[in-house]
Amino acid sequence: MNIKDHIRVIPDYPQPGIRFKDITTLLSNGAAYRQVIDQLAEHYKSHKIDLIAGPEARGFVVGAPLAYALGVGFVPIRKSGKLPGETIEAGYDLEYGKDKLAMHKDAIKPGQRVLIADDLLATGGTINTSINLIQQLGGEIIGAAFLIELSYLHGRDKLGDIEILSLVQY
Repeated sequence: MNIKDHIRVIPDYPQPGIRFKDITTLLSNGAAYRQVIDQLAEHYKSHKIDLIAGPEARGFVVGAPLAYALGVGFVPIRKSGKLPGETIEAGYDLEYGKDKLAMHKDAIKPGQRVLIADDLLATGGTINTSINLIQQLGGEIIGAAFLIELSYLHGRDKLGDIEILSLVQY
């Protein structure tokens, strides 16, 4: 299957010049959705993973089914003010704005091995902030998995020596 055939590109969204990669078309196709999750699970099945963390919101639709497929827990990384318990927070720049992410303080125990999963690697801001939060709690980052990588934005350059898997590149 060609994954790109299931990703709709929407020009000038959310602002002029951006070519938004819409994965809702992939998610609505059960066979395609299953195949990308299975492909990620196959790659990570021999890694020793304790948890998968996914940033809001599309990281949930990649990370949660991947965690299920691997038989590990899932930790949501949410926007500031969305989690009910005690949290830690960090701010970051988007390719077209600013935001803050938060995690529950008890979501990760020191030494747990964490894979970050999201739909898209762009500038690396969201993932870098996720890494920061996980490391503040003592988690060990074992990699970052993406459906899509916008390689022309060089986001992987900001992530240091972390193993990165992206299924398709633009």
